Amino acid sequence: MKRLFFLCLFTLVSGLLADKPNIIFIMADDLGWAELGSYGQKKIKTPYLDQLAREGMRFTANYSGNAVCAPSRCVLMTGKHPGHAFVRNNKEFKPEGQHPIPPEEVTMGELLQAQGYVTGAFGKWGLGGPHSHGDPIEQGFDRFYGYNCQRHAHSYYPDYLWSDQKRVPLKNVPPVPGHASLPKDADPKDPRSYDVFKGQDYAPDRINEQVLAFIRQNKDKPFFLYYPTVIPHVALHVPDEELKPYLAQKWNDPPFTRDQGYGYTPHFTPRAAYAAMITRMDRYIGNVLNLVKNLGLEKKTIVVFTSDNGTTHLKLEVDYDFFESVKPLRGLKGSLYEGGIRVPLIVKWPGQVKPGSVTGFSTGFEDWIPTLLDLIEAEETIPADIDGISIAPTLLGKHQHARPFLYREFTGYGGQQAVWMGDWKGVRQRMLRKGTKDPLKIELYNLKTDIGEQNDVAAEHPEVVEKLRKLMAQQHVPSKDFPFKPID
Repeated sequence: MKRLFFLCLFTLVSGLLADKPNIIFIMADDLGWAELGSYGQKKIKTPYLDQLAREGMRFTANYSGNAVCAPSRCVLMTGKHPGHAFVRNNKEFKPEGQHPIPPEEVTMGELLQAQGYVTGAFGKWGLGGPHSHGDPIEQGFDRFYGYNCQRHAHSYYPDYLWSDQKRVPLKNVPPVPGHASLPKDADPKDPRSYDVFKGQDYAPDRINEQVLAFIRQNKDKPFFLYYPTVIPHVALHVPDEELKPYLAQKWNDPPFTRDQGYGYTPHFTPRAAYAAMITRMDRYIGNVLNLVKNLGLEKKTIVVFTSDNGTTHLKLEVDYDFFESVKPLRGLKGSLYEGGIRVPLIVKWPGQVKPGSVTGFSTGFEDWIPTLLDLIEAEETIPADIDGISIAPTLLGKHQHARPFLYREFTGYGGQQAVWMGDWKGVRQRMLRKGTKDPLKIELYNLKTDIGEQNDVAAEHPEVVEKLRKLMAQQHVPSKDFPFKPID
């Protein structure tokens, strides 16, 4: 029934395609709030993304869908915040894939397909294993290339990727594991000991090639390109040539040896590797932007860049203090404090979005379905059951009233809830941890004066706490797949 509806809708709009802008939505994986030059980064070079910020609008209060991969992507794809979304935490299915979104969920891909767009997803999916109901080909994408499964994506040198619904081999025999330790007889002080974690066929190269091919193949029709790159999620895998500029910096860069027995794979120069991975991602994005310009598509293409959550908390692999990855925010990936969920957002649309503009308008991943449909003049097709709002007025330089609130919940990392309301933010932590005296206690922060969430002022503002408490109760709908005992 859902497919028939979209087929009928496509027939209605098929004659209106000529003026539709292309849409390129790029999402980094675990990129922190301050890991781009345009957001204050000093050590990692991101020239193409910095140029994108100069040519578009930069958001300073943008929130990812959740604090880890799969639930964040579900919010983006369905427009429902985590209290209503189907996927609310990472949940792996064997042999490959994550908890699948069901057929009745209407996705961004399906909505844009119905508007006549050719749709393609390239990178990491994470919303349903191969041939499941959640497979991207079953959820509104004409083309898919990359990693279906998040765990598979832990290695940048796998032995295969997915092309639509078929496995395609890569030249990594054997594949480099995403999780492994140094051989027992290896000398951790010898850089050659780490060669076992280098492969021949770097998967992000293959993915970027397919992205560029998709653009070329569809340059004469409106396309929606969803590019959820796997970078910079660990493991620290990057070709040696990308490392050279950062090795020349001569940072104090002690090896990550995985002596503790957890983490991903060792690297001799982890700081240089992490920086190099982000710079390589930036170059891939530059390839996309340059191709769009060379094909004469720049003025009719909306480009969005963001990240699925904040920087990883695995400090021995990614030294977030050294890079000041989320400064001045509190928290990292997995946390509903700001550092785990406030992420970069840059939007470019020549002639429509003012170059070099900056906004503090609060926005979240659930806003992108209504925003894109609004921008392509298809606002009448925005689903009634989503939680997002259109931020098209802000993007187009028009006045927009502040959103009434933004809501997040997460059953992972101890169990958390958060509500943003104006300058106020209420957050609950450790809701599922044994020994928590009051799992429903709300911490209150004024982000206008305390963006680092250092001063809990709940005792001074009980009336604000009560408003946030009511919102937390109203916005949570219990899920049988992701139970949340204190509030179900």
